[in-house]
Amino acid sequence: MSDEPTLPAAEEPAEDDWGAALAEAGEDDLAAQAAAERILLEAPPLPAAAEPTRVLNQAEIDSLLGFGSGNGGDDGGGSGMERVIARGLVSYERLPMLEIVFDRLVRILSTTLRNFTSDTVEVSIDEIQSLRFGDYLNSIPLPAMLSVFKAEEWDNYGLVVVDSALIYSVVDVLLGGRRGTSAMRIEGRPYTTIERTLVERLVNVVMNDLSEAFAPLSPVRFKFERLEVNPRFAMISRSSNAAVLVRLRIDMDSRGGELQLMLPYATLEPVRDLLLQQFMGEKFGRDSIWETHLAEELRQTGVALDVVLDEQSMALSDVLRLQVGDQILLSVGPGAPVRLRCGETSLFEGLVGRRNDRLAVRIENVLAREDAGRAAEETA
Repeated sequence: MSDEPTLPAAEEPAEDDWGAALAEAGEDDLAAQAAAERILLEAPPLPAAAEPTRVLNQAEIDSLLGFGSGNGGDDGGGSGMERVIARGLVSYERLPMLEIVFDRLVRILSTTLRNFTSDTVEVSIDEIQSLRFGDYLNSIPLPAMLSVFKAEEWDNYGLVVVDSALIYSVVDVLLGGRRGTSAMRIEGRPYTTIERTLVERLVNVVMNDLSEAFAPLSPVRFKFERLEVNPRFAMISRSSNAAVLVRLRIDMDSRGGELQLMLPYATLEPVRDLLLQQFMGEKFGRDSIWETHLAEELRQTGVALDVVLDEQSMALSDVLRLQVGDQILLSVGPGAPVRLRCGETSLFEGLVGRRNDRLAVRIENVLAREDAGRAAEETA
């Protein structure tokens, strides 16, 4: 027999107990899964708002913000948020009198073009807007003719753009085209010398009428400089500078086209204060009928004219002691000039005399405004 004590063996769960535990756990999992599937099947369908929303990919985000890949099909104008942000970088100022100038230009141009073409011409304003000069150059539909002109008194430039439809319409009318037929548009060739000459004549007519339209506001002469067909050669201002664009529609029977007038804000700066004024009536705030009537009525108004021999300063106590029979000595002698005064304004100087047993004053001198004002101050 061994003297070493024997340790009792550790109690291990019986194999039957392990199997029973695993079976019980498996039944619980199956029951839980079955219950979850039953709940999903019995639950009402999710509303449309609760469905997962579609996520935009990077290309769609770039398109929304206007930052495209810059492929050749891009028009360069931008879109989406980029255009909104770019527009907010330039603040445009409304010029009320400039709209009146353009309205006056339309009326004058309608008459002038009728004489120029010997045809029925209708001129109307399609749109007046403010935009960046560079954006406008990129949006000009080609082919077209771009005329650069200079405002001599303002020492700056402007731009007149004649579109292709108007070019061929003017050429057709001036060269005796048949009425009632639309002008034929020829593509794929540069403009001829005859076409350029006729368009230059048209632009000179517009320049003269534009000068006349600005005349009541500020005298200015617009002078034709050159004619271009490529917008890159008509850069009269920086691309980021703001400008005013007016689109004029010119119709001649069934023919016509569009003429665009571009004036940078820098060109209008010398008359900016005048253009900011509010329009108060015809002829830039002047009503000729009322003005003439008022002038005629003022000429018929009666006024009092005083002949002043002399003026003296006296103490109030001396004035209060004056009585009938007292004599006041004047500081002037016989033959001294007297002043003729209307109210507080001295108008003339003259000499006192007699005519037909009446005292009379012969006017010797007409006082200038400065002399009249100085005399009134001395009197005061």
